[in-house]
Amino acid sequence: MSTRVQLLAYADRLGRDLDGVRRLLTDDGPLAAFGGVHLLPFFVPFDGADAGFDPVDHATVDPRLGTWADVRALAAAGVEVTADLIVNHVSSQSAEFADWLARGAASAYEGMFLTYDRVFPAGAREADITAFYRPRVGLPFTPYQQAYGTRRLVWTTFMPTQVDLDVRHPAATAYLERILRTFAENGIRTVRLDAVGYAIKTLGTDSFLTPQTLEWVSEVTALARSFGLQVLVELHGHYSQQQAIAPLVDYVYDFAIPALLLHAFGTGDVSRLLRWFELRPANAITVLDTHDGIGVIDAGPSGERPGLLDHAEMAAIFARAAAATGGQSAEASRLPAWTTVPHQINSTFPAVLGPERYLIARAFQLFSPGVPQLYYAGLLGSGNDMERYRRTGEGREVNRHAYDDDELAAALASPLVTAQLDLVRLRSTHPAFDGEFALTARGGAVLELAWTNGPHRAGLTVDLDPSTPSYRLEVT
Repeated sequence: MSTRVQLLAYADRLGRDLDGVRRLLTDDGPLAAFGGVHLLPFFVPFDGADAGFDPVDHATVDPRLGTWADVRALAAAGVEVTADLIVNHVSSQSAEFADWLARGAASAYEGMFLTYDRVFPAGAREADITAFYRPRVGLPFTPYQQAYGTRRLVWTTFMPTQVDLDVRHPAATAYLERILRTFAENGIRTVRLDAVGYAIKTLGTDSFLTPQTLEWVSEVTALARSFGLQVLVELHGHYSQQQAIAPLVDYVYDFAIPALLLHAFGTGDVSRLLRWFELRPANAITVLDTHDGIGVIDAGPSGERPGLLDHAEMAAIFARAAAATGGQSAEASRLPAWTTVPHQINSTFPAVLGPERYLIARAFQLFSPGVPQLYYAGLLGSGNDMERYRRTGEGREVNRHAYDDDELAAALASPLVTAQLDLVRLRSTHPAFDGEFALTARGGAVLELAWTNGPHRAGLTVDLDPSTPSYRLEVT
């Protein structure tokens, strides 16, 4: 992946289809400053129960969006393409799962799907089951009945229609290998391992990014690299877990910056940002909001491990977001099992901060080390799509607005978007960003981020004081 700024988008919600996204990103398109795009799931079906993260056919482009030729055309135009390898689960409507339900032990996919007895061969106590970490309410099992009447408890970490793979089984390995080969043959440069932290279930642990998970991440990374693919890991968890997994893969997300910026805007305390910049992995992709909302858990404590923020500070971030959005973020955010605060804020970043603070946050992100990635809804200054949320019942849909042509044209012409695109062009083209980075505290809530490369310098001074936020650029 190059260091040029990346875009994160659903093809249908930004450009209507894959060719529409290509036109936006290439030649004289309005988003041509971006060097790459992470296309959120465009497989069959792209509009399933979990917005494409429940693929029925992970190796086929949904014909309503285009074909693999459209993906290859993006790559041929010089746009680096990232796609999701959904490693934890498949749709209950997939051909593989349907065959297993119909044929049971005679199926070629016997053992591919994780059942209760595979993890608990001797049964389980209540404490064994409730120890598992799950970012949803309830327990991670769904009963399914096979053709001859046998009832099985299948692991479903996320939704009842997303059936977990036994990723160490040869049938699951062959399934993932087939997808990786398809990706590599069609111009994809980087795969994001989605939900990888949940992939290995280990009795006696919470089964979230355990040593066994890290071992498997190394294995699947080697498999992806054998096809010439780079690996990005999606992981929401304690910052020490990002540190642990970063050396094993090509890229991890820096999900802590958004929460730390929100804390600083609310309190004027920049010490947590300074501390994080001493700890954060170098191979980071920086974000503000994503298709899953605004991560907060990533900066918080986990068990006995202290976080960059404590629980009270995390709760204060949620409270300020709720006040800023008129209660919308509180209505849409969900409280997972066994937790006291939501997993993330279900809101757009512009809705939480307002345009002035949002532009400061964007400038901070684009001057931070790593590869910046902008989510289409934040880039376009989207407010919360409460109609979509209330219609679907899915809180994350507030942050997934579908733009028609007129809405997109209006957004692209807005001062907030044009200012962001100017910053994107600066980050993508100025030679200073190929040099050395320094972060300096200037007193109070003022920070200076500076890049220097010989005679070239790009500096950003931000004041995160809650009453007088501002930013200033100095570029030579």
